[in-house]
Amino acid sequence: MSRRRTWTTTGVGAGVGVAALAAWDLLQKRHTILRRYPVIGHARYLLEDIRPEIQQYFIERDWDGRPFDRNTRSVVYERAKGIHGEKAYGTERDVNEVGYEYLVHSMTPLDPPDEPHRVTVGGPDCSRPYSMALLNVSAMSFGSLSANAIRALNKGAAMGGFAHDTGEGGLSEYHLEHGGDIVWELGTGYFGARTKDGDFDPDTFRDKAAHESVKCVSLKLSQGAKPGIGGVLPAAKVTAEIAEVRQVPQGEKCVSPPSHRVFSTPTGLIEFVARMRELSGGKPAGIKLCVGSRLDVLALCKAMLEVGTAPDFVIVDGSEGGTGAAPLEFEDHVGMPLTHGLMTVHNALVGAGLRDRVRIGASGKVAQGNDVVKRLVQGADYTNSARAMMMAAGCIQAQRCHTDTCPSGVATQDPWRARALDVGDKSVRVRRYQEATVDEAVRLMAAMGVSAPDELTPAHLRRNVSSTETRSYAELFEWLSPGQLLDEPPRSWAEDWALASADSFVPHAGALRL
Repeated sequence: MSRRRTWTTTGVGAGVGVAALAAWDLLQKRHTILRRYPVIGHARYLLEDIRPEIQQYFIERDWDGRPFDRNTRSVVYERAKGIHGEKAYGTERDVNEVGYEYLVHSMTPLDPPDEPHRVTVGGPDCSRPYSMALLNVSAMSFGSLSANAIRALNKGAAMGGFAHDTGEGGLSEYHLEHGGDIVWELGTGYFGARTKDGDFDPDTFRDKAAHESVKCVSLKLSQGAKPGIGGVLPAAKVTAEIAEVRQVPQGEKCVSPPSHRVFSTPTGLIEFVARMRELSGGKPAGIKLCVGSRLDVLALCKAMLEVGTAPDFVIVDGSEGGTGAAPLEFEDHVGMPLTHGLMTVHNALVGAGLRDRVRIGASGKVAQGNDVVKRLVQGADYTNSARAMMMAAGCIQAQRCHTDTCPSGVATQDPWRARALDVGDKSVRVRRYQEATVDEAVRLMAAMGVSAPDELTPAHLRRNVSSTETRSYAELFEWLSPGQLLDEPPRSWAEDWALASADSFVPHAGALRL
């Protein structure tokens, strides 16, 4: 009898609850679906909330997920765990599809070298050059990532001998805790080296850049996911610790301005980069940008020639890059993809006779060994990876980086979530992933009959241009010869070269083609 009463009471309570919810749904005015379909309308919002997980785990095929397909994610996870990352039964990709690209192997492949190739970064005006690995940790700030994620990435870099870019969020104690090599990036907010008014503080910059772990300094002009606008760190993520590192008010939304205060012309930019090099004690100084137009790049080249110095490196970020959040319109429709941006920068420097002074880094969806080799073919000297490094540290591509609810503790400032990321384990995984990916890139080059990256040519990469024809990058694209822009620019570059100015990023009147 008592059990029957219990069930009756429970049923009555549930009925009252459903009735109350129905009444609330009918009276509220925010959601049309709930007013039209009270109670059952909540199922729609529940399904919408878990749609990304259903899509990722049950619907998408192994090779067509976005931003990274399951096959790519699996390779990253397996290499991070020390598994070979091999797959049985052949490729699942349509190798006859228009746009499919492949590397050209040799009839006389080589044995891979005992040690992976490294790149010396530092031009003639740099007194403390740095030996850069072929794959490094791309720019990700403390604030966008948790302290434990920064620790794991930096400790992995220290164990593996590769570089760790700080992102624009300042140089924190977590970047320095394990002694990994640091590329300290300054953005438009000058976080970590700013005055109270938000200007650049040269004295603070000099003191911090002197740290032995800081190997290079970098000035961010723009980033792939949102070129042309500043970064935003939500107020919920601006803890007391982050506020101290960035030198901004705690608990307030932290916004980077869209443009720099310290320069307004190409000449001013090159002079400021030279100043950063001087303040850092002669360490390599460079810039990072997502390319917008060829004119911008040529204006920078003219400024380098006029000032008589050049950045030690240029990091080209593709519009397909981006680890944090950005407006969808910017993510999908602004900025030059990495392939074209990289070749634009490479050719402009070659044509201006500056390529031997400036190293080029490539950043944007670099995850596997073939990505590294492909970017080397297209003009890069080395590559950087952000999201794949996050995956090696535990990221599951939940795409909640901007919500502070990252389930893996990578992109959050919630202490409870961040504690789930074990620094000791994940640092080893980061090191393993980088080492295995570079080894695979080296093995690919050996299979192509190449013993060093500088032996790669555009002929080593081919693309299907129709269902019946394939062409190499040497045939598809124009490649300038050293100093060609100075001597006799080809017709396809002559107008842009004439319009570009070292005195202004705005092209002369009459510019028709970007």
